[in-house]
Amino acid sequence: MAPAISATGLGRRYGERPALHGVDFSLDRGQTLVVLGPNGAGKSTLLRILATLLRPHSGEASVLGYDLRTEGWKLRAEIGLLGHEPLLYRDLSARENLNFHAKLHRATTARVDELLAAVRLTARADDPLHTYSRGMVQRAAAARAVLHDPELLLLDEPSANLDPHAAELLQPLIGRESGKTRVITSHNPSVDLGQADVVLGLRGGKVVLSGRPSEIGQDQLAALYADAVAA
Repeated sequence: MAPAISATGLGRRYGERPALHGVDFSLDRGQTLVVLGPNGAGKSTLLRILATLLRPHSGEASVLGYDLRTEGWKLRAEIGLLGHEPLLYRDLSARENLNFHAKLHRATTARVDELLAAVRLTARADDPLHTYSRGMVQRAAAARAVLHDPELLLLDEPSANLDPHAAELLQPLIGRESGKTRVITSHNPSVDLGQADVVLGLRGGKVVLSGRPSEIGQDQLAALYADAVAA
């Protein structure tokens, strides 16, 4: 079976500044890739390229059997993206937001109710999103990301704003228990390496380490973040 994701020489610039340069990796279906690196390393740029929100300026990639450059429109129905922005309307309730996305993806209202219960938002489901805590918004965004039962989850620091109990609550939806192919960006290798089948370390838009977690040494992780300046 072909890999879920295969990338060769992926590159992306912002003006004259390279954000990604020559990124290669492969990920089998059902596996989890954890992408590590300091702020400004290119992690979110890579995720946005895989989500078809940005076009690569160089290189090639196949995602779930689709060519990223020419068939990205076919891929979008198979992707669940959970990023720094929740992609929800703040003046609508969680239920209204999920019902809106359900219509886009031809999902049912029963699926909306199921996910509201799964993320423990049923009691507040009809309150405007701007009355929610950041953690509640993140839980609603996670429900939105999996509403259409996507094959591939793209998760940009998915535990951000979540307490340990809330993070555990989302495991059946976006964790290894989901059985999905996942790409996770992380600033916290001590926590997220345990989820990885494959690790990719970016620094300055370039791959500086890759392999299975057991192949990644503490000295390599220390070098990845050494002298990094927060963006």
